[in-house]
Amino acid sequence: MRKRALIIVDHGSTVKEANEMLAAVTNLVRSSENCDFDIVRHCHMEIAEPSISQAFDECVAEGANHIVVHPYFLAPGRHSTMDIPNMVKDAAQKHNGITYTVTEPLGVHGNIVDVVLEKARNESQK
Repeated sequence: MRKRALIIVDHGSTVKEANEMLAAVTNLVRSSENCDFDIVRHCHMEIAEPSISQAFDECVAEGANHIVVHPYFLAPGRHSTMDIPNMVKDAAQKHNGITYTVTEPLGVHGNIVDVVLEKARNESQK
């Protein structure tokens, strides 16, 4: 049976609240009625824990045999196109038979328009 995991990864920060935001986003994804992943985790590329390797290990320990890693970045820069895929490749090497995919970052998407407008409206109403 195929058990799929989703790992959402950001840069990581020395600011606790910034790291907690990714955990909150992950909880929203996990509880979404549209979420069809068996396991949903978050991690940070650097600076904070859990690391990519730790999150990958946790997913495998919970029975995942395919892991999708989503860089929670806006643009396809070095971190999302090179650093994260290389870190995921290293994490996967410890687990024979586990397949993985690294998605593109958020990028340009129609739903982002709604988020930008909501933030702008909220700010302009202060």
